[in-house]
Formats: sequence, structure tokens, C-alpha cells
Amino acid sequence: MAMTAPGQTTGVSVFIDPLIADLDVSRTQVSTAYLTGTLVGACAMPLVGRAIDRYGPRRVIGAVGAAFGAILLALSFVTGLVGLTAGFIGIRMAGQGALSLVATTTVAYWFDRRRGLALGITSAVGTAGISLAPVLFERLAADHGWRQAWAIEGIAVWAIVIPLALFGIRNRPADLGQHVDGITPQDDSAADAPLTGWTLRQALRTSAFWAVAACLSASSMLTTGLNFHQIGLLGERGLTPAEAAANFLPQTAAALLATLAAGALIDRLPPKAVLIAAMTVLACATLAARFIHPGWTAIAYGILLGASNGLLRAVESATLPRYFGTAHLGAIRGSAHTVTIAASAFGPLAVSLGHDLTGRYGTALLVLAALPAAAALAAAAARTPHSKSHH
Repeated sequence: MAMTAPGQTTGVSVFIDPLIADLDVSRTQVSTAYLTGTLVGACAMPLVGRAIDRYGPRRVIGAVGAAFGAILLALSFVTGLVGLTAGFIGIRMAGQGALSLVATTTVAYWFDRRRGLALGITSAVGTAGISLAPVLFERLAADHGWRQAWAIEGIAVWAIVIPLALFGIRNRPADLGQHVDGITPQDDSAADAPLTGWTLRQALRTSAFWAVAACLSASSMLTTGLNFHQIGLLGERGLTPAEAAANFLPQTAAALLATLAAGALIDRLPPKAVLIAAMTVLACATLAARFIHPGWTAIAYGILLGASNGLLRAVESATLPRYFGTAHLGAIRGSAHTVTIAASAFGPLAVSLGHDLTGRYGTALLVLAALPAAAALAAAAARTPHSKSHH
């Protein structure tokens, strides 16, 4: 999870200004290339999910790690917009999408009763690594240039991810003669029983799948959009660029705590309740951005936005296997990730268009707050899938 950082928006953001200067392209062109890369990369997630189901997480992590490192190395040689767009497609597909998907899916295979807590810990530690990475990336770019920085990132991905796939990962507990949750079933035959769960086609026909997808999309779109324009958005409310940038700190801290809390809650509460809570917090955060002033209100906004993101991250990872089983979990989560990543691509554009049309961010935020409200209603109305096995 932490090694997805070179493909995440926070990891790429430190390279934007040097790219504009060295490649002689405009900010709009770079933003469009990033939008294209995110959308095209999202389309591959169902294929990655099916590969996890067919070949197991271990092989997929190794293959994705090898490809991700190679793409980062190739990015260090780009000379124009076409190559940059191709590189963005690669790192968004392999880093932000595939590696994140396979990492959390692997954990879901190993736990059942405490799956939420296990995924919460995984996501929290991964988020901490992703949040700290831009500091390192900025130093690398400043000391060695953006080309060398990307090459170093690529080599680091190879050096860390591929050995983890070879020596640190096993597909399922049965590969080692172990059992899910570390608990031996009372019925010995259960250890060798085939995996059960809904197929992708069956899951796509349920309102529960689309309710989860709607919540994820609202969170992904708004969080990406608000973070992308954070300096301008908070600057409009009187914060200096340094104060606006520092607002990422309370966001990160809140996201970590909320991820752990949601991981524990999802083992005890219906997923629907936690989804509705996350959307309510996100709607409040979006509206709160209209009333920020330097000081505690800005910190409160950061806490709300980070908490909503953290809640969703743990809930999604645990809810889909609880609803639909693990037999086709990769394909189901891959489809959900496609919708989520595609939504994130439009977040910055939606906030920017709202600002351009009205001359300020406040009016756009009032409209955008309706998205999590609608997602919460969808979650409340969705029917919980019956517990039944499909082979």
C-alpha cells in the first residue's frame, strides 16, 4: 500500500511545476494528461481483479510491481506530452489502481471475523507511507532533478515490491496449511472446501454494490477535487499558501484514526450505518469549506475531510467481501475501483468549473455537497444481499 505512493496524486504533485518548466507545456496540458491517465488506467481494474481471482495475489503483486517500476523508469526519459500521458496512464493503472487493489484484496482473503480491523490497520499504515512520501520525493527532485527522482522511485518499487511478492506473500491461509482468522474449523472438511461467493454479474445486479460504489465515488471525487485546489480554496478564505499546505497534516492524522476506528466498527455494525456516517461527515466537510477562517475552523475542516476519507477506505475493503464472499472478490472490487478512480479524475475539473462559472469556490461547494447526501440516501435505501453461496 505504501509503495503505491509514486502513482498517487500526492506523489505526482511535487513533479508538476518542474515538468511544466522542462517540457515546455502548460498547466492545463499537464492536468489533461493526468485526467486521461486516470480515466484510462481505471478501465484496467476489472481485468486486474479477474487476474487476482485466477492467478492469486502473489503473482499479480509481482507482475504489477515489475511493470510499475519499469513505467517509473520510462517516465524519467519522457520528452513531450504524448510520453507524459502514456506514463501517467501507466502509473495510475499500476500504482494507484492495481497495487492498491491487490494489496487490500490479499488481506481480505486471510481474515473474516476481524477483517475490518485488519484492513483498517493495513490502510492506515499504507496511508501514512503515502502521506510521508511527497516529502521524500520533493527532496529527491530538488537534489537530483525530477528525471533521476522518478528513476530512483522505479528502482525502489522493484527492490521492495517484487521481493515481498516472492517471499512475503502467500495467496491464502490454505497454502501454508493454515485457516482463515487462524482458527481451525470444527469440520475438518471445511478447510478444503471451495471458495464461495457471488459472481461479478450477480453482484452488479444488487443495489448494495451500487450504493457502495456511489459512496466511494462521491468521496473520491470530492476529496481529490478539494485537495487539488486546496491552496486556492483556502486562500480564498484568508489562509496563506503555507497555512493551506499545512492543512494536509490534520487531514492525514484524522484519516489514520478514522481508518482504524472504521475497521473496528465494521466488525460490529452493519456496513450501511458506517457508509451513511462517512457520507454525512463528507457533506459537512464540503459545506464547512465555505466558512473557514485562519485558525481552528481550518483545522476542523481538515479533520472532517480526512475522517470521511478514512472511514470510506476501511469500509469498502471490508463490506464487499462481507456482502459477496471471496470467490470472485477480485473482479467485484476491480469493478468498484474502476468507478471510484474514474470519479476522482473529474473532481478537480468539477471544482475548477464551479469556480470559473461563479468567480468563487463557495457556490460550487454548496452544489457539490449534494453528492455525498445523495450517496447516503442510496446507501440507506439499498437492500442488504442475502447470505447465500454462488459457485
